[in-house]
Amino acid sequence: MKRFKNILLVDDPMTECHGALQRAETLTRNNKAQLTVLTVLNEIPRDIRVIIGSQTAAEVRREVIRNREDQLEELIAHMRKERMRVSTRVLVGKPFVEIIREALKNEHDLVIIASEGKEGVFREVLFGRTTMHLMRKCPCPVWVIKPTQIAHQYKRILAAVDPDPSDKEKSDLNDKIMEIASSLAHTEKSELHVVHVWGDPDEIVLWSHNLSKDVSGLARDTFNLHKERLDGLLRKHTPDIVGEHIHLKRGDPGRAINGTAKEIGAELIIMGTVCRTGVDGYFIGNTAEKVLNHVDCSVIAIKPDGFISPVSMLSP
Repeated sequence: MKRFKNILLVDDPMTECHGALQRAETLTRNNKAQLTVLTVLNEIPRDIRVIIGSQTAAEVRREVIRNREDQLEELIAHMRKERMRVSTRVLVGKPFVEIIREALKNEHDLVIIASEGKEGVFREVLFGRTTMHLMRKCPCPVWVIKPTQIAHQYKRILAAVDPDPSDKEKSDLNDKIMEIASSLAHTEKSELHVVHVWGDPDEIVLWSHNLSKDVSGLARDTFNLHKERLDGLLRKHTPDIVGEHIHLKRGDPGRAINGTAKEIGAELIIMGTVCRTGVDGYFIGNTAEKVLNHVDCSVIAIKPDGFISPVSMLSP
């Protein structure tokens, strides 16, 4: 069972973070984990003296940091009374860079952040810049909590997988997704649903090769292949999962995953966000991009083993 032991919670004073704080607190308590609550402040303008008078930028910076440290200590006071292992950090710089540096430096195995966007006509705004940077570049799982989501136990969790035994990297990533999903479903007492989406064979390519088998037959064989792969993954991780919780869909993966999440009322989607460690970390897969641009629930984004964050290559 996968249990997070060293959790990093990002607290943004400009975002509603209560649900994220409750989720981090519950996870820390249940897992007997270490929790670090982090705030990243923007750099103080060098010409601050012109703006506010006699104080220098360094003096303003110290005062702002001290005030924020006091606020964070007040935020976690009740956890300290319970003797939970909790600490705070206030850093200054570009938020996503400092968050990832903190995760790398102190080997955090989970980052929790409240989505800084707002729901509305433009769904992609739900995941703001910092969140999307973390999903692209943070090496450990990133749990993005929807600001309006109350921190109760999840009723339904959806794991999105793409099993392929011939691809070790993809297989390892699917194992991670299922380990985290099944563990959370157990601790949350949630319904666990699993979705895998397969696409149609390219009919033009098939015809161009003068294949004797008709397209419908090839589609049927493709379906059976993907069903066999999915069944193998489920036998390994969740042998008791019931049939109505298994969703083998045909079509566009991004749309199908979002459609399945809405259909079952999923409150959390767990998915991989990159498929090749050779990529420098600046890009996420097309399927993940489509899901994140339309999702209206919380998400845990997982990277493959061996993923190297581009932030690790930046000078401190």
